[in-house]
Amino acid sequence: MEVKAPGSVTPRKPVLAVSARKLKDNAADWHNLILRWETLNDSGFAVANNIANVKISFLSKDEIELEGSYPASSEGAEKMFPEYSQELEGLCEELQATLEALTKIQGKMEKLSSTTKGICELEDYHHKEDQKRAPLFHTWPTTHFYEVARRLADMYRQELLLKRTIGAELAHTADRDLTLSYLSMWLHEPYVEANSKLLLESMLLETGHRAL
Repeated sequence: MEVKAPGSVTPRKPVLAVSARKLKDNAADWHNLILRWETLNDSGFAVANNIANVKISFLSKDEIELEGSYPASSEGAEKMFPEYSQELEGLCEELQATLEALTKIQGKMEKLSSTTKGICELEDYHHKEDQKRAPLFHTWPTTHFYEVARRLADMYRQELLLKRTIGAELAHTADRDLTLSYLSMWLHEPYVEANSKLLLESMLLETGHRAL
């Protein structure tokens, strides 16, 4: 058994190597999570579009059948056309399942951000007063990984909140223009900034997942 001399210090290098490996793994996880999010966003849009089509179709029938006897509304359509309610309910359940899957992905993004923050704190502990810190990879200081992770996590958190609102409102609005606005917001994801792809690709490049 090796005995350390009094006052000896555990080398920093192995600790930093572990941190570098974790950051590299995190970058790959970000890539995979965003790909899964995009797939779910597309499938969720298809379901939301079907909900909108069903509503518009039966609201139009409602207007024709009722001929002004009752106000055109989703409630009126449900009474006049029971199959409307059944089809809409099935689609809403499908959209809710998509939202739950997106929620899980965003939760994992938050964990990646939290893990990256922990790596920054660990590096601070081992460097202590040392101001000259060599980057773990090419040029990024470790804190920049956290800044990017936090920014991405915040984008998708806000986008998830918007999608939850759309999911809750889409099946209940009788306004065609508002329905189309909801669909547009779901598809184009206003809270996911245009530079999100650049941030991800830069992270992959820095950690060696992309060739320089």
